[in-house]
Amino acid sequence: MLRIMDIIEQNKKRLSDAQGYNEIWEIVKDNVRAVLKQHRQGMMLFLDDFPLRLGAYHPLGTNNIVLNRALTQVVAAITKSQKSLNALIYTLLLHEYLHALGHIQESEVRSLVYKVTKNCLGQDHAATRFAKLGPWSLLYGLPLDNLKGPKRVMEIVKNFEATNEKYIA
Repeated sequence: MLRIMDIIEQNKKRLSDAQGYNEIWEIVKDNVRAVLKQHRQGMMLFLDDFPLRLGAYHPLGTNNIVLNRALTQVVAAITKSQKSLNALIYTLLLHEYLHALGHIQESEVRSLVYKVTKNCLGQDHAATRFAKLGPWSLLYGLPLDNLKGPKRVMEIVKNFEATNEKYIA
């Protein structure tokens, strides 16, 4: 039987090695299922450009998550670290997934994001720090309003959730 520390190390490696939104998404779903025993299929991911103060959102009653493409690009440029970028995306997707699972109150969702990241990635992981301090802790002190670029067309992430399962699991 795997020890908790072994599971945390496996999760850290999976997230560190993730090469796209779909791989990070699978980790998010696995971690939520392990900690909260909740699951939902059929989610879609869209990328759009918003002010940097907004990370992502889930329109209630839909199966959509809309991620701030501009924020992820700024973080990638500033940190030059795929690990930090993956941790940020993980935290944002986890937050919106919890909304999609029916957790509406922001305070509850923030608490659950911290619980899942701490249990699955450990106290010292960047995603756990983002869950505790907010993902904008990476950008502390930067003039966020001056970092935005031009608005682009919203795009859908193809093969975000490839599944053979029924919509309702």
